[in-house]
Formats: sequence, C-alpha cells, structure tokens
Amino acid sequence: MSGPERITLAMTGASGAQYGLRLLDCLIQEDREVHFLISKAAQLVMATETDVVLPAKPQAMQAFLSEYTGAAAGQIRVFAKEDWMAPPASGSGAPTSMVVVPCSTGTLSAIATGACNNLIERAADVALKERRQLILVPREAPYSSIHLENMLKLSNLGVTILPASPGFYHQPQTIDDLVDFVVARILNLLNIPQDMLPRWGEHHIVSDD
Repeated sequence: MSGPERITLAMTGASGAQYGLRLLDCLIQEDREVHFLISKAAQLVMATETDVVLPAKPQAMQAFLSEYTGAAAGQIRVFAKEDWMAPPASGSGAPTSMVVVPCSTGTLSAIATGACNNLIERAADVALKERRQLILVPREAPYSSIHLENMLKLSNLGVTILPASPGFYHQPQTIDDLVDFVVARILNLLNIPQDMLPRWGEHHIVSDD
C-alpha cells in the first residue's frame, strides 16, 4: 500500500464541503483509516451546500458517515472538538498525515499562530511539531495580506498550501469534475492512487510541427 494508512481529515467552515466529502469517500475506497474532525461551522456550511446533514453526536456521525461511504467497521473514527484524549491530539497517537479541507482563514490563522483551542487546531499543531505531512486547502476570495502572510509562514514551516482552485485543462463537464480536480491533487500529495485526473503529459499527443 502506498501512502499513509491512517489520515486525519478535518473540515472547517469555509465554502467547499464537497471537497471534504469527496476526499473522505476516496480515502475509504482506498482502504485508509480516517480520523474525522469537523467544526460546527463546517456542519452548517455542509447542510447549506449539499444534502448531507450530519448528526450532532460523534458516535451517530460516525455511523452516518460509515454508511454514507460504505466504510468498514472502525474505518472512520469521529472525534469531538474537545476530545483531548483522541489520537490526533498527541504525537504518539496521531496519523502521519493530516488534511484540512476546506480550511477556513480563521483556522489557517489559528494554525499559523500555534493556537490549540479545539482538536482540529491541536491536531495541526501536533503535525507541525512532529514535522509530519500537513495539507491545508483554503477557499477564500480575495485573500487579504494577513491570509497571505499566514500561508507564507506555514509554507516556510513545511505545510502544503493547496488552494481550492480547480484547473480546466481536463475540460470539466460537471461540478463533480471540478471537485475531483482538487481532490485528485490532494491524493497525489498523499501518494495515494487515483484515476480521477490524468497526470500532465499522460495523454500528450506529439504534433508534426
């Protein structure tokens, strides 16, 4: 198996809930264990942007997401925002990779300043201090100087900043195609196989010119 076996997936209150849900589905299909964290704002955005309404309690949410994705028992583990005993809260128990998608600029700021007011922020802080893979997928427009400074600071610390900015060279026909573009880039960074988006040059046609 290439790529990490366990991944922390966090969703925060920026627009783009579809990215997080699609990534969760892909990770489950690739037999990964997912530690799932979500903010209350992200739940509100998800209910606005999709037809998915998550239960409030972690155990019920875990059962819902397992059925939604077809996950095996124990493959998705949902933790409450103040569950400080959860594996992502400690360097000895956290998965080796973490993705925050979508990542709100508020969460981006908290991570950049080392805040640990909830489990999402603490999990990201653990990834930073342990020098593990951390991918943030911000979705905001336009970016302020503060946003950009926070991104630069985190990038200099080894964090991957992957804006939710889909490309169009694959000639997308649907919204799902646009979502898949971003999710495919995340999977590539995680070194997890994906067939949603061909790599650049795979279908290159050599001209006679």
